[in-house]
Amino acid sequence: MTVLRTGMANEILAEPTGHSGPTANRLLRALSRDDLEQLLPHLEPVALPLRMVLQESGEDAMHAYFPTTGMASMVNEMSDGTVEVGTVGNEGMIGTAILLYSKSLTTRTFIQLEGEGYRVAAEPLRALIQQSHDAQRLLYRYTQTMFDQIAQWVACNRLHTLEARCSRWLLMTADRAGGDSFTLTHEFLSYMLGVHRPAVSLVASELSQRGLIKYRRGQVSVVDRAGLEAASCECYSIARRSVEQLFGERM
Repeated sequence: MTVLRTGMANEILAEPTGHSGPTANRLLRALSRDDLEQLLPHLEPVALPLRMVLQESGEDAMHAYFPTTGMASMVNEMSDGTVEVGTVGNEGMIGTAILLYSKSLTTRTFIQLEGEGYRVAAEPLRALIQQSHDAQRLLYRYTQTMFDQIAQWVACNRLHTLEARCSRWLLMTADRAGGDSFTLTHEFLSYMLGVHRPAVSLVASELSQRGLIKYRRGQVSVVDRAGLEAASCECYSIARRSVEQLFGERM
């Protein structure tokens, strides 16, 4: 596996936003030039295939992952079911436990939309936040943003209808997919929303009949984004706004 060299920093920093290099991850792009140069020798490019487990519940976090494409899901698995508590795309990282020196995790994180990204071992990342106040502030603020998202999802799952939650989830997945079409089965969507497949079939059929999405053979296409946003609860706009606030000071 190729490890990036510090001498590549100028080229990487000059790359356009949509490039698959490290700066396609918004969190890495928000680092200062000096901080990114310190991290570059330790960043390893990785493929993120569907269902790849990045972190297991109860295990120490050995690496942090910075997706450039695709999406990861954080889930809590219990005896009577599994519930998604957060998602991560190219706006963030998997491995905030490393920043907090946590010994173990309570969530399981796996790839839900295949993509690519970069990983870094725990020690170089901890060294960066110890040596750079700016990097520490950015990554701690991102950790707070993740906590806020998880709290929002808890409230959403308790208070909002299945249709609103499904619409919110489809919008967030489309954002991470980089387009309005992506692969998603009824089984997987029911797993994410914490409901049985028949309930997912009914709500997907309703959204399709209203012309908001097309859903056939595991392929979802968002047809009417404005309509889907109207069908979603406020949690979608809250989640987007929290991410934009995180990066707004550095844009």
